[in-house]
Amino acid sequence: MEDYTLDELERKANLLRLDVIEATSAAGSGHPGGSLSSADLMAALYFRAMKHDPSDPAWEERDRFILSKGHVAPILYAALAETGYFPKEELMTLRKIGSNLQGHPVKGKVPGVEMSTGSLGQGLSMACGMALAGKLDKKDHRIFCLLGDGELQSGQNWEAAMLAHHYRLNNLIAFVDRNRLQITGNTECTMSLDPLPDKWRAFGWNVIIIDGHSMIQILEACEKARASETNPTVVIMNTIKGKGVSFMENNYEFHGKACKMNEKEHALAELEQTICPK
Repeated sequence: MEDYTLDELERKANLLRLDVIEATSAAGSGHPGGSLSSADLMAALYFRAMKHDPSDPAWEERDRFILSKGHVAPILYAALAETGYFPKEELMTLRKIGSNLQGHPVKGKVPGVEMSTGSLGQGLSMACGMALAGKLDKKDHRIFCLLGDGELQSGQNWEAAMLAHHYRLNNLIAFVDRNRLQITGNTECTMSLDPLPDKWRAFGWNVIIIDGHSMIQILEACEKARASETNPTVVIMNTIKGKGVSFMENNYEFHGKACKMNEKEHALAELEQTICPK
């Protein structure tokens, strides 16, 4: 990918946010809140940190990205469209009958989607399998996996975490979108996850804690993770659900609700200001 500056990557992240608002509003449904909190990471990965080729989605040497929290498909679709995997116009078909852009990613339907996801708690297991296969095949690629924090309440994640350490999957990098909100409200009220870093350390992972909206911290975390010679790495990103749109920020109601028309115009105006400031 091109060598974008930090400012350019930040603008790309807000462009992805704009795409999410446009697509979910056109659909009248979807999951914008967690998509917006993940946008900075997705811009960093797809425009800088990941080795991939939109003209050859099946390139054997590519890095793999698994969206374990599959309900935030809009942000994945936006990243794939903006990097050229499919025409950007298709984003407006999100969740429509006959569209390839279903509410959760479907492998084989959309170029660049590595795994069908949506059943929470399963993506890290698949990422472990891909990472182990890469090691057995002596490949140099990395596996990136994005998890929701509420998703970590599913026990299968911790079985996968144990396996990743056992097989020394240092080619596996997990990211936790720690926005502390899920569909029912605060994660700590639903099922407390803290002390989350200590849990990952207990399973033998390298733990990096960052501001998930700092582009430089995201990129530095990716470099540190790549330098690991033995253990898998988890990057816990402290984020804001609905980031970038004032009335959506820290509002769990937008976990799975699209903007109404008047809200959409407000949201787009805010995001357009960050992309093309006056």
